[in-house]
Amino acid sequence: MVGGGTAANIGGTTDGDSPQAREPSGVETMWAIRKPSAAPGLALERVPVPRPGPREVLVRVEAASVCGTDLHIYTWDDWASARLRPPLTIGHEFAGTIVETGADVRTAATGDFVSAESHITCGACFHCRTGRAHMCEHTEILGVDRDGALAEYVVVPESVVWQNDRSKLPPEIATLQEPFGNAVFATSTQDLPGHTVAVLGCGPVGLFTIAIARASGAGRVLASDHAPYRLELARSLGAEVVDIDRVPGTVDWFRDRNEGEGLDVVFEMSGAAGAVRDAFRIARNGGSVVLFGIPSGPIELDLAESLIFKNVRVTAVNGREVFATWYRTRWLLEHGVVDLAPLITHRLPLSEFELAFAQLASGEACKIVLEPDAAHAPAELQLEEAIAP
Repeated sequence: MVGGGTAANIGGTTDGDSPQAREPSGVETMWAIRKPSAAPGLALERVPVPRPGPREVLVRVEAASVCGTDLHIYTWDDWASARLRPPLTIGHEFAGTIVETGADVRTAATGDFVSAESHITCGACFHCRTGRAHMCEHTEILGVDRDGALAEYVVVPESVVWQNDRSKLPPEIATLQEPFGNAVFATSTQDLPGHTVAVLGCGPVGLFTIAIARASGAGRVLASDHAPYRLELARSLGAEVVDIDRVPGTVDWFRDRNEGEGLDVVFEMSGAAGAVRDAFRIARNGGSVVLFGIPSGPIELDLAESLIFKNVRVTAVNGREVFATWYRTRWLLEHGVVDLAPLITHRLPLSEFELAFAQLASGEACKIVLEPDAAHAPAELQLEEAIAP
């Protein structure tokens, strides 16, 4: 999931300003999932392979996962229509191999197996210069403000490259470090061992949060959602679950399962207005509420009753701490503290992106990994290329 300030669509450079820039192994075009115009939907298009600038690298994408942000772009909701400037290649979660480097790149090399921080920060503002780059007000986002990674190749700045160890993290897991990092950041703001935890919303980041809470020794983990498929995944991770569409009085359900008391920490991961209000009712006096879900519009709260009189601590989080969260994320995954493999519910070729987005929208999926492979191009397009002169 991504956020941050607005920025221009800059993409990769294409004017050959790097003497080392060239199409990889003679490849001049690639398949990419594109937002072709300011309207609902996406398209699989053949486009030129981007060329890296002096401080950029070109990565051959081996795995790219679909995010809720990509679904917002697909449906072209109010946020997407206000933020994006099509045409644009979408996607910001990926893993792959560097195949070209710009002339001034010093910390990455051809052949490196990498992922990338999707928030590209300015490096010069107050926040960046004081170690809080995740708060940069000039953030540009991969797949939102510049061409992204749901493609065969992607260009990213050297400054956001994250080195992976292929022997410990295969591509389908390495691509999940970016979204998993959201949950790592959110949970790192709280003291979880021995404490009771509620997770409202069992989308991918909510499920990651449950897994981390359990691995961290939380005393009790309770979770809610309206999608049975995701509730089963939450249950498999060790949470007690409730279907908010079937059980009236969700707040009472949480308290009943915690000896009649409010919970120590409540993670609101859905952004739904009702869930945000419930989060403060579920939290005990003096408890903590972590807000991560993005509401579709303004939400009205009774500040006196919900926060002030309860002495509730509120933490709002977005993205990841650059790069502190990445180090924690890598350690959790490489050492098997959290296993994300069961949460990869679908692996599909790039050409089946419509199925991927339909599954994500239905709630019948967690993380969907797309694997860019020319062999998976649509049959009619493969035939067209085969007979081309």
